[in-house]
Amino acid sequence: MLELRNVTKIFNAGTVNEKVALNGICVTLNDGDFVTVIGGNGAGKSTMLNVTAGTYGVDEGHILIDGKDVTKLPEYKRAKYIGRVFQDPMIGTAADMWIEENMALADQRGARRGLKWSITKKDRERFKEMLVKLDLGLEDRLSTKVALLSGGQRQALTLLMASMKQPELLLLDEHTAALDPKTAAKVLEITENIVHENKLTTLMITHNMKDALRLGNRLIMMHEGRIIFDVSGEEKQKLTVADLLQKFELASDGTFANDRMLLA
Repeated sequence: MLELRNVTKIFNAGTVNEKVALNGICVTLNDGDFVTVIGGNGAGKSTMLNVTAGTYGVDEGHILIDGKDVTKLPEYKRAKYIGRVFQDPMIGTAADMWIEENMALADQRGARRGLKWSITKKDRERFKEMLVKLDLGLEDRLSTKVALLSGGQRQALTLLMASMKQPELLLLDEHTAALDPKTAAKVLEITENIVHENKLTTLMITHNMKDALRLGNRLIMMHEGRIIFDVSGEEKQKLTVADLLQKFELASDGTFANDRMLLA
């Protein structure tokens, strides 16, 4: 469903600030894979999601989604293949629009737009059914402005909107990092339900190693723009946080230090 072939991305090439964010990485995600991605700061995790989404172009290599080479496609054209949730709950929804208006926009992703009233009674009933599954009471607040929602409610709504059109690929960029632990746990529960119910191929970045081990069927570890560890199935299930820390230490020649990840 997703294939990165020898992808390289360099920022500020040829200057004293040159940074090799991705160094010839190769990744293949099969249909239905739920892959968690971990790594220290600057490992290339977010850059990998950004080049996949088309936010950044690549310097070398190719990106394929469901067998289609999208390397040269701009971000807005890749949007019909991709659903995405960002770290900041304020991104991904329109704050001054109602919940139902946000959902209507998401529901029309990739469709032709016309000059007709976009939200029908049938649409509202369908939106309510979707919101009931979030178990956050939003089904009774369709005409509430999104700006009035909590961060967790907004992130849950963004998740729902990102998955409404059954994207080929769902990208989650530390989407619970800005939430308190209780809210983050709820959003992760909703994430699991949405991914499994819709059988979505998912790539999720996280700094929380426990979440990375618990969620999904596969785990990727990155360091300095490379994939240094890729594990799935029973082997992944047997791993512990201590195992992951040891691998980070080996990859960084014993100098690994990342308070954010250790605290997580």
